[in-house]
Amino acid sequence: MSVTARRSRVANAAPGLALLGLSVVLAASPLQAQPAPLRGLDAYVEQAMKAWEVPGLALAVVRGDSVIYARGYGVADLVTGTPVDENTLFAIASTSKAFTAAALGLLVDEGKLSWDDPVTKHLPGFQLADPWITANLTVRDLLTHRAGVARQDNIWIAAPFDRDEILRRTRHLEQVSPFRAHYGYNNIMFLTAGEVAGKVSGLGWDEMVAQRLFAPLGMTRSTTRTSVAESRGNIVTSHTRVDGKVTPVGRRNYDNIGGAGAVFSSARDMGQWLRLHLGNGTYAGDSILSRAVMAEIRHPQNPLRTDSVARRLFPDTKFRAYGLGWNVQDYRGRTLVHHSGSINYTRTHVGYIPEAGIGFVAMANLSSSDLQMALMYRVLDALLGAAATDWSGEYLALAQRGNERSAQSARDLDAARLQGTAPSLEADRYAGTFTNALYGDLRVREEGGRLVLDYAPEYVGDLEHWHHDTFRVVWRRAGFGRGFVTFSLDQRARITGLELDGFGSFRRSGSPDGEG
Repeated sequence: MSVTARRSRVANAAPGLALLGLSVVLAASPLQAQPAPLRGLDAYVEQAMKAWEVPGLALAVVRGDSVIYARGYGVADLVTGTPVDENTLFAIASTSKAFTAAALGLLVDEGKLSWDDPVTKHLPGFQLADPWITANLTVRDLLTHRAGVARQDNIWIAAPFDRDEILRRTRHLEQVSPFRAHYGYNNIMFLTAGEVAGKVSGLGWDEMVAQRLFAPLGMTRSTTRTSVAESRGNIVTSHTRVDGKVTPVGRRNYDNIGGAGAVFSSARDMGQWLRLHLGNGTYAGDSILSRAVMAEIRHPQNPLRTDSVARRLFPDTKFRAYGLGWNVQDYRGRTLVHHSGSINYTRTHVGYIPEAGIGFVAMANLSSSDLQMALMYRVLDALLGAAATDWSGEYLALAQRGNERSAQSARDLDAARLQGTAPSLEADRYAGTFTNALYGDLRVREEGGRLVLDYAPEYVGDLEHWHHDTFRVVWRRAGFGRGFVTFSLDQRARITGLELDGFGSFRRSGSPDGEG
């Protein structure tokens, strides 16, 4: 079905999804009247939020050197009903990467660093598994996702490690593709880039971003520290689907992701950030970044493949690439610079068109929603004078199909389960400590005749027998979902190790039978 044929479908919610009575909590927080090109935007956003079941959202629109619209919609928390406004803080996740690229750009302007400096010039202790790649990896490689090492996001999501320890463990990342051969998104490499900026500046990444970017841009609410964000108040509660229902869940501290995704910001503050980019590095008459650095940041550095969905939705787009902390592509004959991010069950999308002098940001407190991207295209089209397209309806249809595929995959998994099997050993024989070079130790223990897996304080899961020596892991914390663990036995029926979904292989510590 064409884009045009699916216009005005924003009210169609995904099959089987209850609307949770969101109509009673979607009152917008008024800031100003909608500018002429944006008339009808509020109604569109509110209708779309109902369809996507998003509790709260904030957006800002920038034209030239002005934030022409900024406001919040809905609630920060479904339980308390606290409204969202233009100053409400959201975790902006991977859109933080652009701040890291800009921080490094400041150092390039000052002659303290080159984009093509070896990482080890500034972080002498840094190592990857391959010594040659370690010696040749550059700052540019970190910023363009071309190192070729395994992504392994659970090292910052689940592991109890700070940034220094994560950096120390990069030597255990598997090389999964040839160096500089492909685009391979990697948060750990961007975390490393942030640490380079912090080391060269002498401030640390957090303070450098605060002093050199947030302060001069008047981003008074923004921070890279969870404790500071919480102390400032007016911050959204994270929400995710638990058994199909949108549910508030506790916020986790992800400060350890650093330069890859630790920023908290608001619609109003992100409007100032967009003013800097639309001003080619100048903000309120002050030069923050040089034009040369700004051009390099949004220059296509690493080509991206276009999938069939993108070709259908954007048939006129000729190129897609990654710049330095931003995605870059053409849109309606102009360059679009943009990025999305999801963390702590919140999602953000930010983008701008330099030639047109327009920019947009939207943040919402529900995970895995492309509504923000849809709203960006809706607003950009309005400001460009293009015909209105129901982008929310388009992306919602994609989400519905994705949900259907996931449901079918779950059914296929259930069908593949072998019935009538039993574990090879008694429960206590599986208990023990297991270790992995990257992730460290996890423990399997017996509790009331059942097995429990402990990895970190928040990663505790009950093991339900699936078939043979494979168990389903049901994490105890809401929103963590489920996974699988498979134990390996040797010829003497001794447990020698396990494979944990999303983590990898762990070998049993001590003797194979768990003694000693």
